[in-house]
Amino acid sequence: MNYEIVHVEEKTVAGLRIRTSNNDPNMSRSIGELWQRFYQDGIYYSIPGKRNDKSIGLYTHYETDVNGAYDVMVCCEVESSAEIQKETIPAGKYAKFIVQGHVQQAVAEFWTKLWSMELDRKFTSDFEEYQSGGDMENAEIHIYIALN
Repeated sequence: MNYEIVHVEEKTVAGLRIRTSNNDPNMSRSIGELWQRFYQDGIYYSIPGKRNDKSIGLYTHYETDVNGAYDVMVCCEVESSAEIQKETIPAGKYAKFIVQGHVQQAVAEFWTKLWSMELDRKFTSDFEEYQSGGDMENAEIHIYIALN
């Protein structure tokens, strides 16, 4: 898989959170339900101080590596002054991947391939940034993986 190394500035995000692991048989369903709640329950639209109209899938607070538990947040970038529960995506060096296709399939295939790659991962915060537009069949997703 091709990628470029980029520097990401710190981002403040707000949204919904769960804790899961790649070994949890309900992991995919739980993350899917989190995305459904985010949009169907109007959470996305009710978040004040959005910086843009992009959605973010954030993976953070890793217990260890791909085998340990981690937090998943479905969120959007907000002004740091917004009065809501927030998380910070730290500034730093990230591998940036661009995937395109059906939202669920493209992202699932990406993570499956990533787990077998030899990247010097930091396991701090990795995130998917869903580009503007509502085309679920032909989405463009920028995925950032924190590097040492």
